[in-house]
Amino acid sequence: MILSASRRTDIPCFYGEWFMNRIRAGYVLTRNPMNHAQLSRVQLSPEIVDCIVFWTKDPSSFLPCLDELNALGYRYYFQFTLTPYNRSIEPGLRNKSALEDTFIELSKRIGRDRVIWRYDPIILNDVLSVVYHKKEFARMRGKLSGFTDTVTISFVDLYAKLKTPLIRAISENEIAELAGFIGETAKTYGIRPVACCENDLTSYGIEGASCIDLKRIEQICGCKLDLKPDKNQRSGCGCVESIDIGAYNTCMNGCVYCYANDTPLTTRRRYDAHDPTGEILVGKLTGDEKITERAVRSNKIN
Repeated sequence: MILSASRRTDIPCFYGEWFMNRIRAGYVLTRNPMNHAQLSRVQLSPEIVDCIVFWTKDPSSFLPCLDELNALGYRYYFQFTLTPYNRSIEPGLRNKSALEDTFIELSKRIGRDRVIWRYDPIILNDVLSVVYHKKEFARMRGKLSGFTDTVTISFVDLYAKLKTPLIRAISENEIAELAGFIGETAKTYGIRPVACCENDLTSYGIEGASCIDLKRIEQICGCKLDLKPDKNQRSGCGCVESIDIGAYNTCMNGCVYCYANDTPLTTRRRYDAHDPTGEILVGKLTGDEKITERAVRSNKIN
């Protein structure tokens, strides 16, 4: 089983204590996002969890937990989103220079092949121009090049609920110019550029991304795994199947482009309902839920 922690929220940043408590307990409860009364009980032993994929914008508070995860025998890697935006776009994040230093610290601890840089999503507006992105990507590429082997890009999706003058549509010419620049310059620094759920960018030297990547997971585990493509993701997604233990409307980073949060008020209310000792990420069990044991197993091929 591959554990995703999480596409829906930043567990390393905000819920690291809870995550480690669930690891020690050996299981976690997750709610069905489409049916509040349906829960799954997921076993978390290292004999079943082949690899954990962490998604984060700031894992600094989670770094002390890595030694325990290592000692328990878990394998893992990080999808680390690191963009050049200020707090008008990402209001909950620390100073970006400090976050870049955290990226480097994490890479030094676990290896550059286990920290994926996400320059994602690419946003354009009156300030965040194509020229701005070229300058900032080049700067960040130079600083991070020794500490990651892959950079994942995407261009912002204008979701129906996303209404802000800070984000505008991106033209095909702008996509071509930025993709060409990133595709060429990333490789000169030994970084493989990939694109998450984008149209074909291979002509710019950018392959399609597999964020939950079978090849990378097999390298980390040191063996082959029997994993199928994840049919529950968007068109163009190259990920293999995983189980996500996060919850929507729980990330306090407050990014204006976020698809996983509805309103700041809802997110704050759910965040305040979090119990680090609880079996589920947010809220409490009422006793009326239907809890089903999720059928999980190791996918390693002996």
